[in-house]
Amino acid sequence: MPTSSASTTDAAKTANSGGVQSLERAFDLLERMADAGGEVGLSELSVSSGLPLPTIHRLMRTLVACGYVRQQPNRRYALGPRLIRLGESASRLLGTWARPYLARLVEETGETANMALLDGDEIVYVAQVPSKHSMRMFTEVGRRVLPHSTGVGKALLAHIPPEEVRALLARTGMPAATEKTITTPEGFLDALEQVRRAGYAVDDNEQEIGVRCLAVSVPNSPTAAAVSISGPAGRVTEEATEKIVPILQEVARDLSTALASTAAQG
Repeated sequence: MPTSSASTTDAAKTANSGGVQSLERAFDLLERMADAGGEVGLSELSVSSGLPLPTIHRLMRTLVACGYVRQQPNRRYALGPRLIRLGESASRLLGTWARPYLARLVEETGETANMALLDGDEIVYVAQVPSKHSMRMFTEVGRRVLPHSTGVGKALLAHIPPEEVRALLARTGMPAATEKTITTPEGFLDALEQVRRAGYAVDDNEQEIGVRCLAVSVPNSPTAAAVSISGPAGRVTEEATEKIVPILQEVARDLSTALASTAAQG
């Protein structure tokens, strides 16, 4: 039986990396499920992966038995609860790796530095290094917020297709945290266009009155991540922004390089 080009490429990649093909395929299917929103059918996975249905069915049966995938009553497959513990542990570790870079941000900008991830439809803060000022911002690590009212949320969603952003906003709603919160999809999409043009995102009193945040995404991060600084609006002025943004961008690039190096060593 002739081998598909996708399978041939897969086999060659596995041989070159010295990996185990079935393990690589299983993780690839989990990532495809996550990209599809967490729930898919076998035929969808077959089309997107190029793998034959019997192979996918065998892999999914194993993942179900391990608790990493569960089969729904409608016969579709969804990501399973055992992944939650892995994800939480990985998020904590990612936050640990990021702390030296956040500390550098604090040293160079004087403001509180944060790292956040896009987890499903929410933003979750995974690391923070506080400012040394007596008046400083504090966000609890582990806190979850909706993305439409945060700088990190804008930085992360700016890289997502508009139709997916609209779908996310439809699921979460756009409640106003303050009178300055953006509460319409059109207004938010316009803000994301500004992020793409400027190369950074701003939360200007949108999450909390009196607080301004500047954020950039971490390029090529293994999971969607952003770093930010936050401080009183009286300190994080337009003039300060011009000085802070290049530092944010440089730290994000350096963090990206460090994460890529860690992945390569693994």
